[in-house]
Amino acid sequence: MIGVRARELWLRFEGTAWHLPLGPVLLVASLLPGLRGHGTVIGTVPDRPFDALAVVAVACESLPLAVCRRWPVACLAVVSVGFVADQLRGYHSLAGTGLALALVGVGSWLEWHRRVTVIAFTAAYVLFWIALHQLGAGESPAEFVMFYLALALMWGIGAWLRSTRAAEAERRRRVAEETRVAERTRIARELHDVVTHHVTAMVVQAEAARYLTAVPERLDQSLTAVTDTGRRAMTDLRHLLDLLNPDHSTEPRTPPVGRLLTLVEDTRRAGQPVEFTERGMPAESTGSAELVAYRVVQEALTNALKYAHGSRTEVLVRHGNKEITVEVGTYGAGSGAASPGGSGRGLAGLRERVDVLGGDFSAGRRTDGGFVVRARIPTGSLS
Repeated sequence: MIGVRARELWLRFEGTAWHLPLGPVLLVASLLPGLRGHGTVIGTVPDRPFDALAVVAVACESLPLAVCRRWPVACLAVVSVGFVADQLRGYHSLAGTGLALALVGVGSWLEWHRRVTVIAFTAAYVLFWIALHQLGAGESPAEFVMFYLALALMWGIGAWLRSTRAAEAERRRRVAEETRVAERTRIARELHDVVTHHVTAMVVQAEAARYLTAVPERLDQSLTAVTDTGRRAMTDLRHLLDLLNPDHSTEPRTPPVGRLLTLVEDTRRAGQPVEFTERGMPAESTGSAELVAYRVVQEALTNALKYAHGSRTEVLVRHGNKEITVEVGTYGAGSGAASPGGSGRGLAGLRERVDVLGGDFSAGRRTDGGFVVRARIPTGSLS
């Protein structure tokens, strides 16, 4: 839990330009008379009063931190040179802390040649230790190793922060991809629901019109029905565009259950005998349940037109206090000669819609060769 909290704080903190004022602040603090000689001490080099070279060394240790994020290796190189001068000359300034900060920055922000950088820094550290021994002020090997491990820890902290940032970027990329996939699935499902019913009805009506050439009145009625169905398809497509672009229109975008009668009438005009029964009163707030119920009836009637054309079809919709139940059944196999075929995704999409709302969905054949679709849809689960 602490690690997660620390990671969240770092990700929030890293987005700021905290490193920009760090160098100047460290420079000023190191030059204050009361803080001189209170920094890191390696070896036994005696303290030396600050001079012009001390100011240069302190500047090298602190000011590059401001650009550590953009040029981490260059920052570490300059800070290391300043640190070596600081220790070999005996200034022991507070700016020596900049070496640890530079290592954290390199571990966190260096993207390429990380291994080469580690080897080069280690070699430079060995040369630094040799130089201390040449002055007769070197530490013992154990102290040398301990200080190196402390510096490695700073690098490790930076590497952990880097991995944390990469993991967060990957998580955001994955969430964005899942969102895109879900949105594409939703659009495909809406297109299927909106277009398939109308196109199926038009195909069935056009197929029937071929046999009505000898009866002009019925032929005219059939072609009029095709035209009306096409217009309704265009209207529903416009509603779908409104759904995808909320700023396009302020008209209602969700087909209410009250439009079921129109849906049934369209199916009847396409030559499907449908008996429609609606019981109960719709609740004031049904959330997404109303749209899902409409889609269940729409898809079931579309399949009836495709695969059981001409067979008796019953639609029963019940409105309860906490749910809407839908049952659409065909009796007998009917004729599928005019069927344009299907992709099989309609029923699967309905099952997903109902499952999201916590309802139940089933679809299967009757013993008499017909087909029945049932759905129980809780109201108010989602809005």
